[in-house]
Amino acid sequence: MGDIAYVWSALGGDPALTSRVSAVERPGALDARLPVREAARACVAACALAAAELAAARAGSGPVPAVRVDDGAVAAAFTGERLLRVAGREPVAFAPLSRLWRTADGRLRTHANYPHHRERLLRALGVPADPDAVAAALARRSALDVEETVSAAGGLAVALRTPARWAASAQGAAVARLPLVERGTLDAAPAPALPLGPSPALPAAGVRVLDLTRVLAGPVATRALALLGADVLRLEPPGLPELPDLHAETGFGKRSAALDLGAGRNVFEELLATADVVVTGYRRGALDRFGLSPRALAERRPGLVVARLTAWGPTGPWAGRRGFDSLVQVATGIAHVEGGAGRPGALPAQALDHGSGYLLAAGVLRALTERLREGGSRTVRVSLARTAAWLLDGVPADGPRAEDGGVRRCGGGAYTGPEPWLAERDSPLGRLRYALPAVSFAGGPADWAAPPGPAGADRARWS
Repeated sequence: MGDIAYVWSALGGDPALTSRVSAVERPGALDARLPVREAARACVAACALAAAELAAARAGSGPVPAVRVDDGAVAAAFTGERLLRVAGREPVAFAPLSRLWRTADGRLRTHANYPHHRERLLRALGVPADPDAVAAALARRSALDVEETVSAAGGLAVALRTPARWAASAQGAAVARLPLVERGTLDAAPAPALPLGPSPALPAAGVRVLDLTRVLAGPVATRALALLGADVLRLEPPGLPELPDLHAETGFGKRSAALDLGAGRNVFEELLATADVVVTGYRRGALDRFGLSPRALAERRPGLVVARLTAWGPTGPWAGRRGFDSLVQVATGIAHVEGGAGRPGALPAQALDHGSGYLLAAGVLRALTERLREGGSRTVRVSLARTAAWLLDGVPADGPRAEDGGVRRCGGGAYTGPEPWLAERDSPLGRLRYALPAVSFAGGPADWAAPPGPAGADRARWS
């Protein structure tokens, strides 16, 4: 299918470098009707290849290190939030009001894991926080009517659609026009000098990353950068805490500080002054009032790489809406395809989140390589809905998949579970069981340098 070559091409990479990739294929990993295993493998392989390319570029000579992607490691990483154990405790699952519901004319998916989203949902429906009351209210209304009402109130609800119905919608059409990974150059600024010498094992050593993201794709991206040696500082908005288990699972290798972007503007500007990368995970326009548009950031920090993750893409009528993986699966028709016996289904992992996260990290790494060679402030943008379109399309909207350019494949045996790719370690949160990194290249790191800590426990300053 040429998935690895297609993704690498979407990142602007040299096609010849895909010959540096070997893939260990394991039937049974991430089984689904859609090609989830192949897509997940491609996203992780592209991220690892971008890391290896940056390692070679910083070394100044020598070949790009060989990359190895194993379906078992990928499957474990893509389900890491389910596999995590904190002091033996299983992670907290979706809240009671985050689920599929029957409506008068179909099905609807809501997301209410966060208190403010739950309150907006209940207020829009005019019901108390009781699943039976919510079910009764939804059973009397059409799915599209509820979708519009809840979205207008700032809540999260989407009607179940088929892929054809999504593709025919204004938002589906807007997403289909996007590249898988949007990349751009804002100016010709010289690249800021990295303060630390290059390390083949840690190609992002000395790279400072401001992480302004939330569950789940953005934190997956910045966790990958932390694995590769970047100094990742996650800024937590006071009063809107992340779900603790998701914060832990994506917090390896990072530090976390509480900072109000309004009241703490001076602190943010001090951090920005020596940052290399800013990663945001908010809908279009949500951060503009803080002067955090890509161009405004680059004007204050020339040579910056600005990476953005959205749910629905930057254009179209849904560009300003909130969204999560589970909602995008339902709206785009993935849940319809994966369903059966009259019931919607779901992917075997939050593959849109994880896949988009690795795509975003790969885009940042490629931007750093290009910045090293050519300078310039750069942008990278990925959306869950565009990743969903790729998964659904069989053939990408912008052309057929290329052959996989010399990628070596070998059978690793059937996937029988994640155990070979799990590890344990102590942390400030307690004893952790977690999925090991799936990003792997010759001489690269096998685990994160540090375990996660509590949200907001660190000072808002660079290491």
